[in-house]
Amino acid sequence: MDFFNSLFSKKASSKDVAKDRLKLVLIHDRVNCSTQILEMLKNDILKVISNYMEIDDDDLDFQIVHTSTESNENVPVLYANIPIKNMRKSMY
Repeated sequence: MDFFNSLFSKKASSKDVAKDRLKLVLIHDRVNCSTQILEMLKNDILKVISNYMEIDDDDLDFQIVHTSTESNENVPVLYANIPIKNMRKSMY
């Protein structure tokens, strides 16, 4: 996702920045959660996973999608596709 490229200090065009901001607004509306909380959640997930694995920051993909439960209730789901380059050596 282009949004994550901007997080890791890569230069993004104004079009890409605007597109990413719009995506965050749409996600906010879908899950009734502030964009700041969603951003903190993404950063926390990446921080924890980075403790154990070397990840590919260029091909990250976070999405909020909707799925149906067994009782046919429509609920939001966080989908994260995080490419792994290498496992880090065990600290224990």
